[in-house]
Amino acid sequence: MTNTTHKINAGILGASGYTGAEAMRLLLRHPNVEIKLLTADRKAGQPVEDVYPHLGGYGLPDMIAVEEADWNDVDVVFCGLPHGTTQEIIATLPANVKVVDLSADFRIEDPDTYAEWYGHEHRALDLQKKAAYGLTELNREKISSSRLVACPGCYPTAVLLALVPLAAAGLVDTDDLVIDAKSGVTGAGRGLKQNTLFSEAGEGLSPYSISKHRHAPEIEQEIAKAIGRAPADMRVNFVPHLVPMSRGELITAHVRLSEGKTVDDLRDEFAKAYKDEPFVRLLKEGAIPQTQMVRGSNNCVINVFEDRIPGRATVIAAIDNLVKGSSGQAVQNMNLMFGFEETLGLEQAPLFP
Repeated sequence: MTNTTHKINAGILGASGYTGAEAMRLLLRHPNVEIKLLTADRKAGQPVEDVYPHLGGYGLPDMIAVEEADWNDVDVVFCGLPHGTTQEIIATLPANVKVVDLSADFRIEDPDTYAEWYGHEHRALDLQKKAAYGLTELNREKISSSRLVACPGCYPTAVLLALVPLAAAGLVDTDDLVIDAKSGVTGAGRGLKQNTLFSEAGEGLSPYSISKHRHAPEIEQEIAKAIGRAPADMRVNFVPHLVPMSRGELITAHVRLSEGKTVDDLRDEFAKAYKDEPFVRLLKEGAIPQTQMVRGSNNCVINVFEDRIPGRATVIAAIDNLVKGSSGQAVQNMNLMFGFEETLGLEQAPLFP
């Protein structure tokens, strides 16, 4: 039974980043949440409207340094801090404060894999063991009973929603997964980077982190879990691309069908897996997923197409990287953690144009 009247207080760590701003935008419309605390060390002391003018006039608290935070009146914290930083801060929080982490710090279950890909040892292993992987549609039960939820990266969100149901049902060859992924520049964060400058990213399209993107082991971990395989034995071909748009993400997965399976079998599995999902929609046959279909929403649209190569298929999924790929999924998980209706604060329809 969902709780529709209980009110909670929320804090956002790293509120000056894009995910922090998106969390504020969504939580302002949540009937059960009041934003009590915003931290942003480099913007400490500034009112929200000076950092994000579009969020002015809503009575939000000023941004402060994390060292000044008072946790006594906070029920849940959204962490939008860089990887490595989050571990140490979360470890100091009172045990009664629930945590929805948008960083990469608690996504990877194996500490050696984390150290390999993130360049340092994990500094909060006890917490890591208790974290729930926050892909809502595929891990509701554990999320609902957890104090710490690690929201997936934006790429893994779209990839796993597109591939896990098919892999778990044995419909595709999991040794032959080729993933072409494209994201808007907000996926790189708000910090100044040469490759996201307008004159560098505009009017062009570029791949990056070829064969070494940190979301690859996360994707492999979750697909391996779905099929009962060790993550070390799982490999996907994953190449991300930077697209000259502010938000939006589209993944194209090229898969080999298992023997005797057809594209119709894949459509049937998607229809079964997502028939009751409020935010994941299988499009009508032949309709092509586009980022324009989901902009500003917590939605994911998916479809599957027969490849001209016999025995192969193409699966396409689109999300808004800042909403379903980040802060929207975080709010969805928070709703589960507190027994709220899962769609609260996330009912807005996509923006178009």
